[in-house]
Amino acid sequence: MELRYDLNRPFTNTCKRIKPMKKNIQFLLPLLCLLLPFYGCLDNNGKKYKTPDAYDLNDPEKFVMPDNLLEISGICFYKGIKDTLYAIQDEDGKVFRVALGTKKSYPVKFSKKGDYEDLAMLNEQVFVLKSDGTIFSFSRAEINKETTDAVSTWQALVPRGEYEGMCADETTGKLYVICKSCEPDDNYKQVSGFILTTGAQVKNEGGFRIDVSSIQNLTKKLKSGFRPSALARNPVTSEWYILSGSNKLLVVADSAWKVKDVYPLNGNMFNQAEGITFDNAGNLYISNEGDDESNGNVLLFKRK
Repeated sequence: MELRYDLNRPFTNTCKRIKPMKKNIQFLLPLLCLLLPFYGCLDNNGKKYKTPDAYDLNDPEKFVMPDNLLEISGICFYKGIKDTLYAIQDEDGKVFRVALGTKKSYPVKFSKKGDYEDLAMLNEQVFVLKSDGTIFSFSRAEINKETTDAVSTWQALVPRGEYEGMCADETTGKLYVICKSCEPDDNYKQVSGFILTTGAQVKNEGGFRIDVSSIQNLTKKLKSGFRPSALARNPVTSEWYILSGSNKLLVVADSAWKVKDVYPLNGNMFNQAEGITFDNAGNLYISNEGDDESNGNVLLFKRK
């Protein structure tokens, strides 16, 4: 077969028609982002990510964590005061103090190595959740030490299973622990959580349930069981924000745990989302574990 070329008919005219179109598209994209704030902007693959009205999940302020928080899991503030972030990582029995924007961290060792997933502060006590549901507690007065032996250990408070999420609610004075995968649950249908009272003793006073079908009705992304990795209560709205790193989802529920909306997370931004908290102004923080190529980080989403 012989190929023929017409050197008198180059493609310059076609290119001239395309170039203005490209310029128009580049001009329109920022405008579309302004006109559609609920849906956010496009990611690198041209996909839109829905985002809550109060937060733009597409546009965080990023804080890189020190090397010893590569595997950062849980995060919290003391009474919502944002000056110091408290963090746990899932290998060492240490609680870290970090000033966001710095590369220094100050740990207190409270236990041996283990799989620690979340932490909370309530009534001048520090609480740490282990993946098997064991809870460690010690006085916040110990937080500035290098190590503390004044630690209480609470076992068998919750059913056997895998746990990653715990938070403290100052308004109720209680701890909330959520299952990632527990024996009583079928996480394709429901996820259980437990409410703990604190004081001289830590006690289980009841629980709550999250209907997984209500999540599935709001997103096509949940094709397997719902596996929460963290939870926090929004101090402005009293809504529950439930994070799943494995499902790449943020679920928002009302104060009675009824699911209101679901937000798929951009995997390029949320590498391995393991922790969530709010400061007392209602700004949202989500922590991500690092990997071989990047450090752990905390993403700040300012309340609009």
